[in-house]
Amino acid sequence: MNNDVVIIGQGPAGLTAAIYASRARLKTLVVGNFNPPSQAAITGDIENYPGFPEAIGGFDLMEKLKKQAGKFSAEFKTSDAVNIKETESEGKKAWQVELMGESVTTLSVIIATGASPRKLGVSGEDKLRGKGVSYCAVCDGALFKEKHVAVIGGGDTAVEEALFLAKFAKKVTLIHRKDRLRATKILQERALANKKIDFMWNSIVNEILGERVVKALKLKNLKDKKESEFPCDGAFIFVGYTPNTDFLKGLLKTDREGYVIADDNMKTSKMGIFVCGDARKKLLRQIVTACGDGATAAFSARLYVEELKGIAYK
Repeated sequence: MNNDVVIIGQGPAGLTAAIYASRARLKTLVVGNFNPPSQAAITGDIENYPGFPEAIGGFDLMEKLKKQAGKFSAEFKTSDAVNIKETESEGKKAWQVELMGESVTTLSVIIATGASPRKLGVSGEDKLRGKGVSYCAVCDGALFKEKHVAVIGGGDTAVEEALFLAKFAKKVTLIHRKDRLRATKILQERALANKKIDFMWNSIVNEILGERVVKALKLKNLKDKKESEFPCDGAFIFVGYTPNTDFLKGLLKTDREGYVIADDNMKTSKMGIFVCGDARKKLLRQIVTACGDGATAAFSARLYVEELKGIAYK
């Protein structure tokens, strides 16, 4: 048997699971790639994670979690998981996790693959990605110094990124399909008080215009149905997320959007496979809830593995 548990994903959920699993002396392998990166890793200042009143950068927090897991002998491999199959090893039910160019065998699997920013799905979006279209203000914000950028969305991420972009851009216009924001109140207060941030309500983007770089957005007002062109130098899109679970199709029970369905103990529809973090169907997707999920998933995996090995404490 190669591993007791293979954790797929190196975000806060996966790394917390690695800490708990390796401390339980499970042979733990964490696999994952940095494309797409963990949403936590590309977050600028995290100010709502307990214990960091002065805020901490997302990348710094992920590095601390990884170092902590490594301290307890968790192993890491940079690779994407492309499939999971049932198998058997040493007379026990096991799972074969197929990676890029190799496969590993494990008694249990923890899915912690997170989610990626959802696309608008409009003309010009793919063509101009990386040429003014972005899904990460922390990654690209400095490229728009003294320029006019648009932020599309109205939730926490959109408002947080608009505030971050205001540090660089000459002007930030937040475009939202409704007449008020969905973001946490303190974020709304900050954005509404920021003189560099304007708001365009009841509007959607129908097209992103430009040949080599973003030049404008074609907007539609949802109240009067009028269309207009909105000149800008960049479009930052934050309209929700899509779970990174395509490789699980046909294996696990998911909802219509692809989020894995699990119980309170992170158990999925397959014995021996657990899920945690943003890939899981749940109400609140935050770093702190991802970490809680990860700890629970690791504990459930431990109980499962010990039962399989016949060493469960009874």
